[in-house]
Amino acid sequence: MQILGKHILIDLWECRVGMDDVEAVKKALVEAATASRATIIEVRAHHFSPQGVTGMAILAESHLAIHTWPEYNYVAADLFTCGQSTDPEQAVEILRRHFQAAEVSTRGMERGIGVSASHLSQ
Repeated sequence: MQILGKHILIDLWECRVGMDDVEAVKKALVEAATASRATIIEVRAHHFSPQGVTGMAILAESHLAIHTWPEYNYVAADLFTCGQSTDPEQAVEILRRHFQAAEVSTRGMERGIGVSASHLSQ
């Protein structure tokens, strides 16, 4: 397979701060993207009623998204980076510290193309 990018799913449980604050989520997006050596194009976040925030950083290398559930003290993040210059694993500790999560789980995969997928482009 020709690896085009890395995709990491991050679950943060027992979070203690920042889950219902748009500016805090934006700050987490910027800090995590910066730690990953990604180039930020735009950062947006939306507060839901009665609670919760979804934020996204559009990156030159792809994206970083954060979704919060304050009622469960839970945060889910999705980081996809392309190219060789980024290190998306660096975002994990930044997010754990930012939301003061007691427990973190990550799942990662390499994304790309291979011989078996060559027929899809025709």
